Amino acid sequence: MSAPRPSGPFREGDRIQLTGPKGRMHTITLRADGELHTHHGVLRHRDLVGLPDGSVVENSSGHEYLALRPLLRDFVMSMPRGAAIVYPKDSAQIIAQADIFPGAVVVEAGVGSGALSLSLLRAIGPEGRLHSFERRDDFAEVATANVETFLGETPETWSVVVGDLVEALPNTLDAGSVDRVVLDMLAPWECIDAVADALTPGGVVLCYVATATQLSRTAEYIRATGLYTEPESSETMVRGWHVEGLAVRPDHRMVAHTGFLITARRLAPGAVPPDVKRRAAKKTSYGDEDVELWTPGAVGDREITDKNLRKRVREAQRAAQGARIAAEVRTAEPEAGASGGDDPSA
Repeated sequence: MSAPRPSGPFREGDRIQLTGPKGRMHTITLRADGELHTHHGVLRHRDLVGLPDGSVVENSSGHEYLALRPLLRDFVMSMPRGAAIVYPKDSAQIIAQADIFPGAVVVEAGVGSGALSLSLLRAIGPEGRLHSFERRDDFAEVATANVETFLGETPETWSVVVGDLVEALPNTLDAGSVDRVVLDMLAPWECIDAVADALTPGGVVLCYVATATQLSRTAEYIRATGLYTEPESSETMVRGWHVEGLAVRPDHRMVAHTGFLITARRLAPGAVPPDVKRRAAKKTSYGDEDVELWTPGAVGDREITDKNLRKRVREAQRAAQGARIAAEVRTAEPEAGASGGDDPSA
């Protein structure tokens, strides 16, 4: 990717994270005539332009705000969302457990709001390739705008295909040409056979599912194909700690269950895995009625309305436009060494 490093003085179009009184955060895109209005007063965007990362500015009432470019984890938690995002703690584990490496050819489905896409793009580097598949046009629009907002461009290493993975994958990539596949969808078992055809021997498939029922059905389907190694399952919980002098204790709140990760590796054609001794399950088959009990609607998950989603698309596209402006400004600037404007340690 050719996008410049997110360093140097703030420029118009930059995405900025402001931490104000009582630790409340605001994420804004710098505009020439922009203003942040809160009950604490007004902060003009132009007061930030030209300042280095980590600066402290005052608003019209004298309240101080810490200004920083958001890290990737900050950005994904505040960006416009179409679908629910993959949280940073899970993105990190996906990169590690699927062994996403520089130069890898990776397939992702679905793309959601682009949170995981950003982590995957970083991991594959400029020599890799990420092919993202998404059934919904509007989700693909939000994801594309979010990626462009954070990176300042739409990377050449990324393509987004709108369509069903089972139908589109064979028409997009050759059999045996994919190193890694990440499935973030309601029924990943429906795609396991198509994924097996696309994966190179030894390649990894990783499924991200929300419920124990989905986890069980996915694992049983992978086993039944005979095309993969024994699936491995896990979940990740993150607990913060309050540390102030000798007052050291766990935080009262923690990021607990968000989803399960299940991974398996593609066997060579014709290979038969050794038998694994397991206690016989009382129920080894599953029907559609089992899965239906755990769909988002059945468990009470909130579905985003079309009106709200259209608003998110507009927000994401406006942020992407700001990123394009910032990228143009950076391109027009002299080299950092000639101008002395950038801090080499940034």
